[in-house]
Amino acid sequence: MWVLAVTVYFIVACAVSWMVLFPSGREFILGALAGAGLRLGRRAGALAQQGMRDADAVRTTGRAAAGRLAGFVRRHWIACACGAALVCLPPLAALLLAERPMLSAYEPSTRAVNEQVADLLQGEQLVPPPALPPLVFATAEVAQERPLLASASRDWAMLNADYTQRLLTVFRIMKTRYGYDMAILEGYRSAARQDALAALGPGVTNARSWQSWHQYGLAADCAFVRDGRLVISEKDPWAMRGYQLYGQVAESVGLTWGGRWKMMDFGHTELRLPGVMKR
Repeated sequence: MWVLAVTVYFIVACAVSWMVLFPSGREFILGALAGAGLRLGRRAGALAQQGMRDADAVRTTGRAAAGRLAGFVRRHWIACACGAALVCLPPLAALLLAERPMLSAYEPSTRAVNEQVADLLQGEQLVPPPALPPLVFATAEVAQERPLLASASRDWAMLNADYTQRLLTVFRIMKTRYGYDMAILEGYRSAARQDALAALGPGVTNARSWQSWHQYGLAADCAFVRDGRLVISEKDPWAMRGYQLYGQVAESVGLTWGGRWKMMDFGHTELRLPGVMKR
């Protein structure tokens, strides 16, 4: 039933649009009106003279009305065209879609989005935080946790660019999401320094020169800053909670976290690029 109604509506709308937009349409309609008037006049031929005068009046009124309509359309043709479009488009769309299945609504992907990796893909170049004073890394408390740390390199420029951006993204998330300020303890490490640390025993490192990603600028050891002091020890519950979060965030951006190793190194992360280290 509704299809019939839409069809009739569409035909009427097309007729109105044809009359409004095209001179031939107006002439046809006016001619039809005039023809109807003439037929009415012939049928009224048998009537009295008064009936004929009435018929003439009807014809004159109809032509006058048609003329006024045509004049209105000429003066306001833009508005009439817009109105005709509004009248025609809905029934036309209904007819075109009547026999077609409607498209289902778009459903967004349910796949979890890794926001950290998405940040990396946006191309934003993060900037390293300001360097801490050297004395922060030379306290007795720090030396007990990390021997020879005072002479370590903390130059971000010596690290691989990809690794740097990933690590800085981790720093940003740890600060904005969890409230932890972080600092790099050691980044690039020379082969000679690697051997010197290995000589201190397995409690420091088991890796000899060129067996650590530090030599390739693809690893760094990091810790937390609280009240202007480094907090390295896992014995501090606040720091241990931070290391757990740090490992989760680091792994989410594609880094390897030392907290999962047999000899756990909670502050260590590295980016293992294929073809770099020859084992």
